[in-house]
Amino acid sequence: MTDLDQLLPLWNQLRESRAEYVLATVVAVEGSGYRKPGARMLIAADGRRAGTISGGCLEAEVARKAFWHTENGSVLRRYSTSAEEGEVPFGMGCGGIVHLLLERALTANAQLERLAASFAGRQPMAIATVLEGEWVGRRAFWGRRDSDGRSEATDSPTADGLVGTVLQSLACQAFEEQRSFSQAIHAEDGQVVLAWAEWRPARPGLFVFGAGDDAVPLVRQARQLGWYVAVADGRSHLATRARFPEAHDVHLLLPGEFPDLRMRPTDFAAVLTHSLEQDTSILGALMRQKLAYTGVLGPQRRTREMLATLAVDLGLPQSRLDAQIEQQIEQWMGRIHAPMGLDLGGDTPADIALTVIAEMQQVRHQASGLSLRQVRAGRAEQRTPLALR
Repeated sequence: MTDLDQLLPLWNQLRESRAEYVLATVVAVEGSGYRKPGARMLIAADGRRAGTISGGCLEAEVARKAFWHTENGSVLRRYSTSAEEGEVPFGMGCGGIVHLLLERALTANAQLERLAASFAGRQPMAIATVLEGEWVGRRAFWGRRDSDGRSEATDSPTADGLVGTVLQSLACQAFEEQRSFSQAIHAEDGQVVLAWAEWRPARPGLFVFGAGDDAVPLVRQARQLGWYVAVADGRSHLATRARFPEAHDVHLLLPGEFPDLRMRPTDFAAVLTHSLEQDTSILGALMRQKLAYTGVLGPQRRTREMLATLAVDLGLPQSRLDAQIEQQIEQWMGRIHAPMGLDLGGDTPADIALTVIAEMQQVRHQASGLSLRQVRAGRAEQRTPLALR
């Protein structure tokens, strides 16, 4: 997601000046690769570029020849980072092959417009794109427009007829199944071409409840990941934009009120005001939300005390506290990360922020949290070749 944070400002500048550009998109990776399908890089004619498509070994070469390769229209290019590879080799020893779709503004603009809208609105979307033949670069989009959760085509496809209909179907499938895939499709003339359906989840949001010193590095690290970040606190001298210039929004929490923050099921919340009363009130409001992650700073004993207070506030009779409240607390604890963060060591605000962000990333990607050495030990890296003829 960081790519769009970097890429969209440059795109807006180029679009306003009506300058030509090349958009490079990773559509498949064979073997080892730093970036996965969906990574993008924007290249301006004056040499400026934004976004990355590798660990640094491909960017300069792709940018150098991008306008030449796309002189006659969009094109799919194969790049190797293997030291032994003979076709377009870069000798970096990564051992991977990257397939890039290179296209000019003619076909890229429609895509970037919808990516920008999805990024700003923090909405998921899917894109289906033809990768070869006369329809290369043509695509269809699928996403959400209304508030009732229904999905639909977000606009007409940029290809008409059978190709457009099939693309729209692929985009819908990627959206509903929440996965990316490549598939051969049939054009009107009977030609079989390869299409790629890309699923793009909603941009995650982090809501930091607490504006103390430990919130500052947490906000900064989340912004470096390209997340939407909001800060909220009841202390007016701390909940300021001057203190959190990197946050998208800063809210002052009024006693007894919880603002409509438009939190989404893909969002994360961290509670760290260090005020037992304020944390309890915030936690009570968050328990009514459906979030990907709710974390509370501090020992688990403190969180259980807050939840016990909330359970009593529900009206459970004092004479039956032990049974009913404990049952409610355990139910809530199953939804909370308390104490939040992974066991990485360190006790500075930056150390703690890193442990929290790391756990959020683990939850977001449903990863193991183990070292890559452990994960990959004794297991050959999987190869996902692109089925090109």
